[in-house]
Amino acid sequence: MKLYDGGRAPNPRRVRIFLAEKGITLPAEQVDLNALEQRTQAYTAINPMQRVPALVLDDGTVIAESIAICRYFEAVQPDPPLFGRGALASALVEMWNRRVEFHLFVPVSTIFQHLHPAMKQMVDPQVPAWGEANKPRVAAFLQFLDGELKSRPYVAGADFTVADITTLVAVDFMRVSKLAVPDNLTSLRRWRDAVAARPSAVA
Repeated sequence: MKLYDGGRAPNPRRVRIFLAEKGITLPAEQVDLNALEQRTQAYTAINPMQRVPALVLDDGTVIAESIAICRYFEAVQPDPPLFGRGALASALVEMWNRRVEFHLFVPVSTIFQHLHPAMKQMVDPQVPAWGEANKPRVAAFLQFLDGELKSRPYVAGADFTVADITTLVAVDFMRVSKLAVPDNLTSLRRWRDAVAARPSAVA
């Protein structure tokens, strides 16, 4: 089994944090995104979508997409549960993880892809107006999430879950997109400080 990682990119980081929370270690190979190694013939044979991460199982099966990889390891090692336990908890985790993906993670990534000069070689054409258009979407969701976090310690409820991992990665990725969490969003800032202090956050 081998994990094809992508360094500081947000999706590989989601998987690394998840594995750290589970206490799972496995062989990994770095894919240099800046050198466009994800577009080489060798890596394309592993993942034709040319994206990281990718997990290659011992029988040669390839699982791509960060959440799919996380779900695989959740089934292999259920404890600690990071996708919720029971019908209601699992549904709430799924709801919040998707909300964060659609309304924060993707808009932040879009801003980075279309406004950061370093992405010119990967995103052609860049559409700066589309990047700018996503900034209000990020701001609105952060305000919404701050209101939700006034009444609970974690994104999906009382327990740390994959929804917190997705949110942490998205919030941290804001920095390279020259975005910041406003000072007045105190509940969101409290949450970020708490989850960033977990040992897994440095994975």
